[in-house]
Amino acid sequence: MMVALALLELSSLSGSRVTMGLTTAVFFAVFGVLLIACAWLVTRGQTWARGPILMAQLIGLGLAWNLRGGQTTPVAIGLAVVAAIVIAGLLHPASVEALNPEGERS
Repeated sequence: MMVALALLELSSLSGSRVTMGLTTAVFFAVFGVLLIACAWLVTRGQTWARGPILMAQLIGLGLAWNLRGGQTTPVAIGLAVVAAIVIAGLLHPASVEALNPEGERS
């Protein structure tokens, strides 16, 4: 999603805001690559990688709340649904159990 936002930002560059557009696109691209790396690390059992993913989903929920109403309501609903599914998946007891090292209980 973040990498897609970076591409959209690059496609909407205009002469009056090139610097802002480029830095925003770079931020979204780096953040997107970080989230992809974290997702890959979570599948490899790295517990710490869950934090950045959860934070991104909480930001997504806040963004969905901001976009509610008017023409952006479908986008808000989509963001909220995806964020809720990811949060539920990462916090599900089976996921927590799989990410806890052997013998360590929370």
